[in-house]
Amino acid sequence: MSIRLLVFTLLASSMPLAAQVQLAPDAPRTYVVQPGDTLWNIAGRFLRDPWLWPEVWQENPSVANPNLIYPGDVLELISDDGRPRIRTARGGGGMRTVKLSPRIRVTELDRAIPAIPINTVAPFLSRPIVTAARKIDQAPYVVGFPERRILAGTGGLFFVRSILTADNDLYDVLRPGQEYKDPDTDEVLGYEAAYVASARLDRLGDPATLMVTRAHKEVAVGDRVRPAREEKPIRSFFPEPAPAGLEGKIIAVLNGVSQIGQFDTVVLNRGSRQGVKLGQVFAVYRGGDLRRDQVRSNRTAWNWRNETPLDTSFWYGDWELDGWERDRPDPNAPLPLHRRASRKSDQYIVPDSRSGIIMVFRVFPKVSFALVMYATQAMHIGEIVAAPRDL
Repeated sequence: MSIRLLVFTLLASSMPLAAQVQLAPDAPRTYVVQPGDTLWNIAGRFLRDPWLWPEVWQENPSVANPNLIYPGDVLELISDDGRPRIRTARGGGGMRTVKLSPRIRVTELDRAIPAIPINTVAPFLSRPIVTAARKIDQAPYVVGFPERRILAGTGGLFFVRSILTADNDLYDVLRPGQEYKDPDTDEVLGYEAAYVASARLDRLGDPATLMVTRAHKEVAVGDRVRPAREEKPIRSFFPEPAPAGLEGKIIAVLNGVSQIGQFDTVVLNRGSRQGVKLGQVFAVYRGGDLRRDQVRSNRTAWNWRNETPLDTSFWYGDWELDGWERDRPDPNAPLPLHRRASRKSDQYIVPDSRSGIIMVFRVFPKVSFALVMYATQAMHIGEIVAAPRDL
């Protein structure tokens, strides 16, 4: 792990900015923005690495809302002192220079295109939450329903132990979910608490009575409740490469898919305590694990008649005795025909390969949520995330 970290750090620190910012091989001279486009895929048409937008586009302060582009805008790639720039003409109103600043928005501003598909991440922008086990255990919980019901949907009542005082009458109903554990240290990083429903307090007590006002799922016994919090919408953030040396792993994927692909949401074992921030872009890598070299080890090809301890190569590093093939032979046997030997250094390190690119859109103290922006191959839990680099 320390060797990998050192390599990532050296590569990122030694690579000049000019070498990092490159146009896409088939970058167009002009492009007409289409409904359904996002700033991410538009920038990907022009740049090899879309997350380097802040290094390329310059804001024109004389233009109102220079960060926004709209369907129908014509984007033109030009060169300004050797650096790529984008300028746009809208409705014949003349040319203007805009900064394609990636933004995530909870609601659209007029018809401006978003940075990424909002409907993909909207369910995860404020819910679910990640919390400590102690907070889940101490939260009031659903204990039952009127008239021997077993579930409650919109308009249904349910009983909670116990709510004796309340500052407001609005509550969120949460369902304890999977445990997030660090694969390297076995530390429990938190527990997912999935959003179930919104409810209004009908009566204080033990048990208290609440009514479901909006249901994402039906309320069940064991669900927890907490006072509803006014979530501040995420207005915008800029994508930026994750800093060199910040490395983690994918520890879970939301929505229960087995193979991770584009626009899936993954959970990382790094959070704000490790320096993860909104908008940071990580590359996902596989490789770096040790595998047996089947050819060099060549266990089944060792024949004592042809390659024996009498050979010079045996004593100078090619072979070593490491066990018995079957039952240990009689110690009085003239030759140990069942002795097992293998070649030394019969392992190799699998080279790194990039599986895709992810962008962080929600951060907790010890974990964070990231969206898969694109994937070159199916990703899996346990793969490494680190600052994007050339392979």
